[in-house]
Amino acid sequence: MQHSPRALLVFDLDGTLADTAGDLVAALNVILAREGLAGIAVANARAMVGGGARALIQRGLSIHGIKLSESRVDKMLADFLAYYEAHLADRTVLFPGVTHALDRFEAAGFSFAVCTNKVEYSSILLLTALGVAGRFRAICGKDTFAVSKPDGEALLQTIARAGGDRGRAVMVGDSKMDIDAARNAGVPVVAVNFGYTEQPVDNFKPDRVIGHYDELWGAVAALGVA
Repeated sequence: MQHSPRALLVFDLDGTLADTAGDLVAALNVILAREGLAGIAVANARAMVGGGARALIQRGLSIHGIKLSESRVDKMLADFLAYYEAHLADRTVLFPGVTHALDRFEAAGFSFAVCTNKVEYSSILLLTALGVAGRFRAICGKDTFAVSKPDGEALLQTIARAGGDRGRAVMVGDSKMDIDAARNAGVPVVAVNFGYTEQPVDNFKPDRVIGHYDELWGAVAALGVA
């Protein structure tokens, strides 16, 4: 396959590129403990991850039947981010096959970007700790633009920042939010089935579903992005 250098893969981060649940839930549990609340097991919290830190905190509180004021959640969010950014790569690893897939697509002329609902600073910090930040032309978070996923404009602005073109871009994600963002942007989407979602990702009808990064090449080729 011959590909233009502008062909672009845009990845979600949590649950797509990296298995971040362990560190996110550990940070959540520290914040819940400060409120006198019991922690949540990682196995029970994976589906809670992926909507950003504020959503994670609110979901953690709702499990305890608690709803706090926005100002109180703001304070918890600041505390969460301070703790998380100091521990964001304690347990987190890239999913199997990510590096090999990036190597293969890069050799074929593809570029890469990240469009996540994690805040931008934490996203850059994490990808730097994992040794791959330099591979992405743009790393865009929940606070990068005036909108965030599932608004398609967040994806379109990420594509533009990475120097890409919507007609030569593919979104890769793990959740309904990613699929909705891609649909809203008019961009094809490949979903991984090992990420963080309350329902099987197939239910949301992405264009392709993969179970390992070794399958990404074939999935993108089938979409005809060049």
